[in-house]
Amino acid sequence: MKVLISVTDKTGVADFARGLAALGAELISTGGTARLLRESGIPVRDVSEVTGFPEMLDGRVKTMHPKITGAILALRDNPEHAAALAEHGIEPIDVVVVNLYAFEKIAARADAKLEDLIENIDIGGPTMIRSAAKNWQDVAIVTSASDYAPLLDELRTAGALSRETKWRLAQAAFKTTAEYDRAISNRLALISLGGPAPATEELPSTLDIRAARRMSLRYGENPHQHAALYATGAPGIAGAEQLNGKELSYNNLVDLDACWQLVCEFSGPAAAIIKHTNPAGCAEQPTLVEAYRKALECDPVSAFGGVIGFNTEVDEETAAEVAKLFAEAVAAPSYSEGALKILKAKKNLRLVVATKPADALVVKSISGGYLAQSVDTATFDRATALVQTERQPTAEEWVALEFGWKVVKHVKSNAIVYTRAGQTVAVGAGQMSRVDSVNIAAMKAHLPVAGSVVASDAFFPFPDGLEQAVKHGATAFIQPGGSVKDADVIAAANRLGVAMVFTGVRHFRH
Repeated sequence: MKVLISVTDKTGVADFARGLAALGAELISTGGTARLLRESGIPVRDVSEVTGFPEMLDGRVKTMHPKITGAILALRDNPEHAAALAEHGIEPIDVVVVNLYAFEKIAARADAKLEDLIENIDIGGPTMIRSAAKNWQDVAIVTSASDYAPLLDELRTAGALSRETKWRLAQAAFKTTAEYDRAISNRLALISLGGPAPATEELPSTLDIRAARRMSLRYGENPHQHAALYATGAPGIAGAEQLNGKELSYNNLVDLDACWQLVCEFSGPAAAIIKHTNPAGCAEQPTLVEAYRKALECDPVSAFGGVIGFNTEVDEETAAEVAKLFAEAVAAPSYSEGALKILKAKKNLRLVVATKPADALVVKSISGGYLAQSVDTATFDRATALVQTERQPTAEEWVALEFGWKVVKHVKSNAIVYTRAGQTVAVGAGQMSRVDSVNIAAMKAHLPVAGSVVASDAFFPFPDGLEQAVKHGATAFIQPGGSVKDADVIAAANRLGVAMVFTGVRHFRH
């Protein structure tokens, strides 16, 4: 058995090579790998000895030679191939062990220069991997150190690798080269020579979704649907660490993401309770426990069985309050030791540690394709907001309006949120008519609506929504504006003596 070993990541390779040599394998290697094996006392031949040609061009040319590629690609049961090998003195290679230059580590650096990126593009490695995978029935291609021990076990037990093992290795090999080329293409697409650099806000010409399966889920939204979690490695809920509780479900993860994105809007201590992706309550207060209590006050009925998010470390006092409620899951950046002790006493409560999400594409699947858009990162700027009414908002109303504008962005359209400063009062979500959202929110309210303000994710198409909210006791409004009936809505607000602010920004959420 002849084995070619050429690896960038040398983790475990010496032990693997020693095990192969003990089984009688002849080892062939290159550069640093060969040096490591010799220093480890393992006999090895240099590739240059096999090819009769020295490594050259600073190591750019080592394995790309007929005596290597031919030895890998030759079909063992093909007489013509066997004759060609014999004619040119080429001995078949049975196992190829290769991993690639760490291009992605270099590419992850924001200041990486083009020449550094180019120099870290592996050429010979992918060639050997693809050659061996193409000839998978005759050659085993090993691209992951995690395979070293299982392969040695199989060789020691069976004396050879099975057809099924070789096929599994080939599948992994083609995946490796595909991901490698994708990483190169994506990173180089960000570099412009000469002319203007590509605008980072533009959407890609090709949508490239690359995410490893992190876990299989028991089922999807419903028990008859299959589901799994895939993670890109970017910050957010997909990569959150679970500290306690049952296995996360599909619906848990969707709600945790909605919850986490909402609380990350706030700089002060904030808490949000989510039920079926909509806020059942949200608050920002001087302390986290106060924020949680005020979030819960909004709709304690809907909060039952919900998901809770916090934007700062959960302390013992807050944990004690959370423990009084039946909740499915909690997301936070960290937990104090005392908080963990309290919350872990609830064995089924899922606790996750999450990192603040980074801006990325929002991608949704539709039949036959995908929709992609940039993240809704628009924030409220009082300097650009326009008060459209005769009455200006009071100082307290301004605080409540700004708070409501952050929350309504995370409510399913048509969205209406009644708020006071730092606390949601009532939430109307997902209705086909905006006036229905106005009325449903007030109908469901557990807190007094009178004296609250209203945030609307999109314009009021008619005065009726505003008029109904005023009947329920609302005193000020924030909305994008832009309706053909804006003048009628403004006139109604003036007639009723309420304040209204236009932001010029819409926050639809479907």
